[in-house]
Amino acid sequence: MLKLSCNAVDRVQLMAQCGFMGRPSSFFSGRNSVTGFRSTKVCSVQAVVSSKDGAVVNRVEPEIGSLADRLRLGSLTEDGLSYKEKFIVRSYEVGINKTATVETIANLLQEVGCNHAQSVGFSTDGFATTPTMRKLHLIWVTARMHIEVYKYPAWGDVVELETWCQAEGRAGTRRDFIIKDYATNEVIGRATSKWVMMNQDTRRLQKVSDEVREEYLVFCPRELRLAIPEEDSNCLKKIPKLKDPAQNSRLGLVPRRADLDMNQHVNNVTYIGWVLESVPQEIIDSHELQSITLDYRRECQQNDIVDSLTSVETIEEAEVIPELKGTNGSAKAKDDKQECQQFLHLLRLSTEGLEINRGRTEWRKKAPR
Repeated sequence: MLKLSCNAVDRVQLMAQCGFMGRPSSFFSGRNSVTGFRSTKVCSVQAVVSSKDGAVVNRVEPEIGSLADRLRLGSLTEDGLSYKEKFIVRSYEVGINKTATVETIANLLQEVGCNHAQSVGFSTDGFATTPTMRKLHLIWVTARMHIEVYKYPAWGDVVELETWCQAEGRAGTRRDFIIKDYATNEVIGRATSKWVMMNQDTRRLQKVSDEVREEYLVFCPRELRLAIPEEDSNCLKKIPKLKDPAQNSRLGLVPRRADLDMNQHVNNVTYIGWVLESVPQEIIDSHELQSITLDYRRECQQNDIVDSLTSVETIEEAEVIPELKGTNGSAKAKDDKQECQQFLHLLRLSTEGLEINRGRTEWRKKAPR
C-alpha cells in the first residue's frame, strides 16, 4: 500500500478533470492565511491508496472548511486583497459557436464575487453581507455592470477569474474583475461593477455607513486598482434614455421563477438576456458582443412584464462620466471602430412604461471561419 497526502491525490484527480498537465503548481500551492482573514491553509491529510490500481481505499478529510471550500479551485491571493478562481467552461454554458455566452461570463463573475465574500467570512445567505448589514436587514444590489470580452473561451477551456472590492463614493462599493485563459495566461476579458445598499424590508436604497465600510475595507486594496482604466472605455460613458419608438423591440417578456435570486428579485444576469432579445438578427449573425454596459434603475419582480427596446447609437454620441476615470493598469487594444456596431437599449415595464434598465452594447465583426 502507498500513502499519499490529500494534496497529491487531489492533484491527480483535478488535472484529470481539467484535461491538461500544464502549469500545475499554481493549482495546488499552499493557501497560507493572512492576518485578519479566515485561514484557508490546506492540511496534509493522509489517504490510503492501493499500489496496484491507484484506487482510494480509505481517506480522512480535514475538519476545517466545508466540502465546497476544499474542492473549489479558488483562494485569496498572497496579500489577501483579491481572490482568484478557475472554472472549466461546460457544454451547457456555450452557444451555437461552441464558445461561452456573455450570460455565462456574467454568471462566473457573480460566482467568483460571492466566493470571494465567503472566503473572508461574509454571509452566505446574501451577496456579501457583513455582520452589520445582516443585523440591519441590508443587502447589496447591482447599480451598474460593464463587461468587456476580447476573446470568448470555448467549451472545455479553463478560465481564471480574479476579483477585488473597493469603496465607490459614500453610496456604494465597486467590484472589478480580470478574466484570463488559464492555459496561456492571456487576459481575455475585464469587468467592473458598482453596487449600492438596499433595505431588504423597505426596498429603499441606503447610504453605506462608516461601520459597514470599516467591515469590508479591511479586505480591499490599499491603493486604487481598476480593471478597466482606459479613458475611452465604454464603462466611463453615460447611457442616455432611448427615444421611443425604438428601431427594434421585443415586447411582453415575462420573468421565470428560475430568474429570481436569493434577494427575491430578478437576477442581474437575466437582464442581459432580455437586452439581447431585441438586437437585430443580422447583427447576431455577423458580429459578436465586444462589450455590454447596464445601468440598473428599478427592481423587476416575478409578476412584471418587460419590453426590450434597441436602437443604433453612433459612437461619437457617448459622453464620459468624469468621476469614473482611472489611470492605472494595462489596457487592451480595441478593434477598428469601423468594424464595430454600437446600440442603445432600454428595458421597461410594459404596463406603466417605467424604466428598469438602460444599456449599451458594442459589437465587432466575427472573424472568418
